[in-house]
Amino acid sequence: MREQILNTKNEALSLILKAKDKKELEALRIAFLGRKGKLTQLIKEIPNLPEEEKVQIGRLVNETKKAVEKALDSQKSRITYHVSRITKDWLDVTAPGIKPPQGHLHLVTQTIREIAAVFEKIGFVRVRYPEVEWDWYPFGGLNFPENHPARDDWETFFVEGLNHPRYGPGVLAPHTSGGQLREMKRVKKPPIRMLNIAKCYRRQSDISHAPMFYQFEGLVIDQNITIAHLKGTLDYFVKQYFGPHRQSRIRSFHFQFTEPSFEVDVSCLICGGKGCRACKKGWMELGGSGMVHPIVLRNGGIDPKKYTGFAWGWGVERVLMMKYGIPDIRLLFEGDLRFLNQF
Repeated sequence: MREQILNTKNEALSLILKAKDKKELEALRIAFLGRKGKLTQLIKEIPNLPEEEKVQIGRLVNETKKAVEKALDSQKSRITYHVSRITKDWLDVTAPGIKPPQGHLHLVTQTIREIAAVFEKIGFVRVRYPEVEWDWYPFGGLNFPENHPARDDWETFFVEGLNHPRYGPGVLAPHTSGGQLREMKRVKKPPIRMLNIAKCYRRQSDISHAPMFYQFEGLVIDQNITIAHLKGTLDYFVKQYFGPHRQSRIRSFHFQFTEPSFEVDVSCLICGGKGCRACKKGWMELGGSGMVHPIVLRNGGIDPKKYTGFAWGWGVERVLMMKYGIPDIRLLFEGDLRFLNQF
């Protein structure tokens, strides 16, 4: 139902902006806000929803109704002013001018800045590394075996004719984790507190995956770093980015470059952790994390007997979709102003 409401809102705002006279505006008002209007029909369905969804959906419907009413009033003012300028034979020099539309940063850019601001407050330094990488950095140096499925042509974009005698073929960075090794080699001696936000490329395309997407990678290396530091850092991010009422948890998993490894979940936005159709018993999967594997530390030139560390790598689009309830990742890249103007 959330998607129906957002689609109805986008349709209404688009048609209102195209309206040329008051008669057309009134017809749109009736079509969406009248007794038998589209939005009114959606409101009538709220009592049939599960209790955990009523509050969220009710709030969304109310915000949508206000947005449509505001758009109707705004367009009506524009039409009235335009007609008065045409019909009158005098010029009112004191009349306010019509301001040109004002743009804003794309939602992905906004999210990247928000993420960076959260981690900068606790001492993380943002870095950037190449989008075109050598195979060793995202795979070999991160403990991936030669026959790992991720190194297959159907998973990773390989760059034809680009090879390094030591580090292997060139690839479009499949994840930001290769930056861990580059940061270790750059700093050489811990402590390290790295935040790497960059474009990644994989041969995947559906409502939750895109061939090009953004990830943010965190890496902390120092003496006596434990899982408690990892959990505390992730809890801090979840509460700062999603809100103080949201909770996080970690579950055992397997990644080649961390040991032990964990999947990270955040409490569901819709039901508040009680359990609903949109989540898994109150939790939604956020991404992967874990303690840096000793082999990876050694490959980066760090002594694993002296230092330990933790890392995580999550999709920027994934966290913003979970924050705003966006159902399809493709909406973020289509450039549709009806969608983008909402943020």
